[in-house]
Amino acid sequence: MLFVSIVIPVFNDAKRLKLCLNALENQTYPKHLYEVIVVDNGSNKEQNISGLVTQFEQVRITDESSPGSYAARNKGISIAKGEIVAFTDADCIPTINWIENGVKNLLHTPNCGLVAGKIDIFFKDPNHLSVVELYESIMALPQMEFLKKHNYGATANVFTLKSVIDKVGFFDANLKSSGDVEWGQRVAAYGYGQIYAEDTCVAHPARHSFQDLYKKTVRYAGGSYDLQIKRSKSAWERNKKFIISVIQDLIPPLIFTCNVFLDSRLKNFRQKSQVSLVMFFIRYISVWEKMRLKFGGYSTRE
Repeated sequence: MLFVSIVIPVFNDAKRLKLCLNALENQTYPKHLYEVIVVDNGSNKEQNISGLVTQFEQVRITDESSPGSYAARNKGISIAKGEIVAFTDADCIPTINWIENGVKNLLHTPNCGLVAGKIDIFFKDPNHLSVVELYESIMALPQMEFLKKHNYGATANVFTLKSVIDKVGFFDANLKSSGDVEWGQRVAAYGYGQIYAEDTCVAHPARHSFQDLYKKTVRYAGGSYDLQIKRSKSAWERNKKFIISVIQDLIPPLIFTCNVFLDSRLKNFRQKSQVSLVMFFIRYISVWEKMRLKFGGYSTRE
């Protein structure tokens, strides 16, 4: 069995980090074969992240002053002892056999570059979902789709080998979002295999309010915009990609709306209409943020 290093970036989220660390303290994987590295990415002193970490036997802490979860993950990787490196987020709750199954899937798959595990979405009150939670229930973090269609796994739940990181490189620390997209696609470009693992699962809270969803949308739009710039070879190509992305956001997502009204997970016309309206909200906020960045703004972590 190989030693595993689990890297968790955190920014002002001590309450949910404690739940995550509790879950990682009680894994089926042998305790002497894994470590948890919490990377404090500039949390407020009142959060007392270092004090929280001392409560857990398996956990050590470091910090990264450069803002952004990918810069923080890189810091964790740089001090990781493990031959296997796993990533999750401070607001995630891994299942009791998360490490065991992640390692099994990684090692039993020939030439495996990454394992993208399942991400279950949970809610404050499953019997009374907010409009935003309703949207998240069918749209948030479709890990299998990320892998099959786009060759990456969301870093809320990814396992890889340290040797793979040594070959393909670290995350792009300049990206505030979409760094997992860029890195995962780099892994695929190097010829490594990628698999989705249903049995390697973490639970992730749904966004509850429009404020939460707004922050997420702005961050994702910024990451997408920054990644476009990174991948554009000329100003002409960059401007072309920008125009296409804005048009795609502005055109009413009719296909999405049709699919929503056919989705059996939504119980009635009211729910289907609400989810469709949330999609419009997201699209137009995304355009607004891309326009802000185009005219001199900078992407933010939240």
